[in-house]
Amino acid sequence: MARQVNLYKKALNGLKRSFISVALFSAAVNILMLTGPMFMLQVYDRVLSSGSVATLQGLVIIMVFAYVFLGIYDFLRVRVLSRAAYRLDQKMGRAAYDLWVRSGLHQSGATLRPLSDLAVVRGFLTSPAILGFFDLPWIPFYLIIVFIVHPWLGFLALGGTFVVIILALTNQWMTQRHLAKAMQMDGSESFFVEQSRRNAETIMTLGMADPVAKRWGDMHVDGLATGQLGGDRSEGFTAASKAFRMLLQSALLGMGGYLALQQEISAGMIVAASIIAGRALAPIDQVIGAWRNIVRAREAHTRLKIAFDNVPAVETPINLPAPEGHLSVVAATKFPPATERRNDRAPILDQVSFSLEPGDALGVIGPSASGKSTLARVIVGAWPLEAGEIRLDGATLDQWDLGALGRHIGYLPQHLELLSGSIRDNIARFDPEAEDEDVIAAAKMAGVHDMVLHLSDGYSTQLGFGQHPLSGGQLQRIGLARAVFRTPRYVVLDEPNANLDASGDEALSKAIIALREANSTVIVMAHRPSAIASVNKVLVMHAGRVAQFGDKADVLQKATRQPSPQDLIDG
Repeated sequence: MARQVNLYKKALNGLKRSFISVALFSAAVNILMLTGPMFMLQVYDRVLSSGSVATLQGLVIIMVFAYVFLGIYDFLRVRVLSRAAYRLDQKMGRAAYDLWVRSGLHQSGATLRPLSDLAVVRGFLTSPAILGFFDLPWIPFYLIIVFIVHPWLGFLALGGTFVVIILALTNQWMTQRHLAKAMQMDGSESFFVEQSRRNAETIMTLGMADPVAKRWGDMHVDGLATGQLGGDRSEGFTAASKAFRMLLQSALLGMGGYLALQQEISAGMIVAASIIAGRALAPIDQVIGAWRNIVRAREAHTRLKIAFDNVPAVETPINLPAPEGHLSVVAATKFPPATERRNDRAPILDQVSFSLEPGDALGVIGPSASGKSTLARVIVGAWPLEAGEIRLDGATLDQWDLGALGRHIGYLPQHLELLSGSIRDNIARFDPEAEDEDVIAAAKMAGVHDMVLHLSDGYSTQLGFGQHPLSGGQLQRIGLARAVFRTPRYVVLDEPNANLDASGDEALSKAIIALREANSTVIVMAHRPSAIASVNKVLVMHAGRVAQFGDKADVLQKATRQPSPQDLIDG
């Protein structure tokens, strides 16, 4: 399959200029970091020996200016990084959201967390940890200065640097696996918690609260234990590195004192060499201290690269004319998601073929697990086919722009969940340019207009988190209104009357009739006979195959000679 340019890599490449600017500012910062030790060197060796107040005043003025510029450059590199993180989010936020939403179409996408991963990377770019990486290249610069002061001090500082580097590499080797596993377990736990919240009604009603809580507790404890093991080791290496750095500075002072007694260096050089050597080791210490956050950012960065590498290439399709309602399904074959080998399991859909003309309404019936809901998903383009094709007015689904095609499709899924927003927003599909007349027309077609008017806030009634709850039947009828909004040419309803009462069934039948009169093509997946009262064609499915297809009267008449129609519908 063709791939498009990885959007994430492209966005990171766009930050190269920012990283170069940060590197230049870091160069200035690291050079100005010598202000302190150089000032002390001059005070000890020049001012104290000469007793010159004027020299001291001049050194103080130079020191103040140097620290002012140090603060400015340090501020600028932090600001550039924060702006880079903001631009990365601006470039990738929508793409990450789209990837997250689309991952809901596939079971394999449950492990994707592009939005949270992007937040982790963005947070890393604004954290002090990344500054340590820009300071690491300056370690040799500081060591060379220590060597210039005296070779013995240089070799001692170099040996200490190797020890700290070994501690850092050992820290990575001993903690990487545990921290990565802990992050994976944390993702599984978050997914389980969200599942528990969505199914709270079932969990509490069936007395599953304690067992489910215990399952979460086991996952939580295991994740904490794994993360704590890696954290304990990382904290141990951090403490060891910090203690060794302090020991090294003291050792440098001791050796410097000995060299000063031997008249090989001055007193000011003792303090200056110790401070400079400490500065050389500071970036390593900083990286070790932030190692857990670095691992999290690296894992998130890797997942984002892989996720966007797997995004297929998208070519801008031609703007096709509005469809008339001709639907053709030819040898449609769909295998279960995440199946590695097709021979492992039978297909969900197996060579399904039929065609419909504008104004046709098809009732799809059959026992449970016969492939009805899968057929609904592939017709609307939610699931891709492994073989075969679906054509709308002669064009396959991939020839349509998704946004344009969506305006011509109405879809009521089997498991309905309306989005946070008003009833009007949901019926209008969150289109900011939707006209009130179109919203009301859709509500009336679905027979829900009067019900909405009787709510305290009418069409402004808010749905979603912590908002006004509606019954299952009311939600399903609002979902039906969303499906018929602006009278799309293709309407697919998956068990649309699962939660409807008699009046709801009557409203559904009237909606199907109205759609047919408008020359829309309607497909209804049914478990109850009332759902297909207004259709003119019936397709009977069994084990993913088409058992019968034709006019409703003919198919049901044939069915009465074998199993009863109720058996075919209810399974």
